[in-house]
Amino acid sequence: MDPAIHCQSLSEILHRTAARVPDKVAIRCGSVVWTYAEFDRICSRLASGLAARGIGIGDRVAILARNSHAFAAVRFAVARLGAVLVPVNFMLTSAEVAHILQHSGAKAICFDSELAVIARQASELGTRVETHLWLPSEEPSTATAGTTTFDDLLRCENDPPTRVFDSRHPAQIIYTSGTESAPKGAVLSHAAVLWQYVTCLVDAEIGANDCILHSLPLYHCAQLDVFLGPGVYVGATNIIISRPTPERVLAAFAAHRINSFFAPPTVWISLMRHPLFDSTDVSSLQKGYYGASIMPVETLREIQQRFAGLRLWNLYGQTEIAPVATVLRPEEHATRPGSAGRPGLNVQTRIVDEAGEPVAAGQIGEIVHRSPQLITEYYHDPERTAAAFAHGWFHSGDLGVMDAEGFLTVVDRKKDMIKTGGENVSSREVEEIIYRLPSVSEVAVFGVSHPRWIEGIVAALLMRSGQQASEQDVIDHCRSHLAHFKVPLRVVFVQSLPKSPSGKVLKRELRLLYRNLLSG
Repeated sequence: MDPAIHCQSLSEILHRTAARVPDKVAIRCGSVVWTYAEFDRICSRLASGLAARGIGIGDRVAILARNSHAFAAVRFAVARLGAVLVPVNFMLTSAEVAHILQHSGAKAICFDSELAVIARQASELGTRVETHLWLPSEEPSTATAGTTTFDDLLRCENDPPTRVFDSRHPAQIIYTSGTESAPKGAVLSHAAVLWQYVTCLVDAEIGANDCILHSLPLYHCAQLDVFLGPGVYVGATNIIISRPTPERVLAAFAAHRINSFFAPPTVWISLMRHPLFDSTDVSSLQKGYYGASIMPVETLREIQQRFAGLRLWNLYGQTEIAPVATVLRPEEHATRPGSAGRPGLNVQTRIVDEAGEPVAAGQIGEIVHRSPQLITEYYHDPERTAAAFAHGWFHSGDLGVMDAEGFLTVVDRKKDMIKTGGENVSSREVEEIIYRLPSVSEVAVFGVSHPRWIEGIVAALLMRSGQQASEQDVIDHCRSHLAHFKVPLRVVFVQSLPKSPSGKVLKRELRLLYRNLLSG
């Protein structure tokens, strides 16, 4: 095998950056500060420690943890071994985590003290997990009993074993909410992730002089692969905090002179509404990014007014394209607020009809992509893989309009998905849980506008004849089976659900009817 091919991996970008800027600060998290040379050495020792515990090429390593320096190190150490990272949403229940561990066949799971109980419970539910690895956090914490610790692995002084693989080798499997109850495992190769990094460096202007604040969860590909990965690629300084609370974010702005920050609209709104905002020096912030859900135009204007000199990017995409597909650049915001921008450097995007044929400019259709950034497959799911790549393009499941100049506007979701607080929620998953109530005849779950979460979840229920349930009964039932962000905020009881002649529930009509339900 050509060694030049082997070098194109996530592991090698850290090696190369450490050789270029060995003494520059790479990672700062709590009291931990690593230069690039130290970060590179730590990842090699961590990889050696994992190898000594049986982790080899192709093995899946799950991680269930808040943001930390250890999370960042695991990311690159796993890549160094040719193993496959499986980041897990820390808001899931133990049963939901167990499904991901089972489906991915994860051999090891890494977790911090906060998530230890859920990780251990999930591991015991019919999984193949053999190794439990405890990770330190931003703040001091105590190792969980009966686990291998991060420091245990770092005691391994041997060089990591040589793993020969090319850029098509899987780097990660990220599980996405789908229209079906079970999430899909999006398999992304090293090549796909690296092509996406190049798109981010060019179109999002991520550079070596950036001091990037990583506050959104690293389990999500947006923070992991749009900011941390590209930041390491070019030698930026990466400040990691465990959660995006306004107090923590504003304190980091002031303490570290952050000049680059990404957050969904909900977090930007929370910053500007916080009492500390006006007394915090945010003048260092030069680059602002948003995505995950549509930014209200009035919020966009307020951000531009209250963060003097801030340049804003809108990044639209999804996990399956690693994740950036289109970019609205700062100079384009004034004339096209609400647009998702134009295709990124390594992406080709168009709008098609049901037959897969391109539609004219200005007409609504499904957004599809071609790109080296795309997934290889949905793990162990050839049928959904084939459907996603029908007609030779990847089908996003979103509906959009593209104008004559190539600017995209996302108008709706073809797939039955709700985006609340930056998280994807499958309507069908929530509906399946509600259908477990014997009193329910029909249910439709949909999203409507919410002042904080941008979109909130509502469930419309038709009860069986002679049966009753209260709104709180339904909400409590959902809470006992679902992660908190998937639980409906309101439940409404109806005499009938609007349907098409073919019997399909018309959720657009429900969204219109209840559009102001959560606005108060």
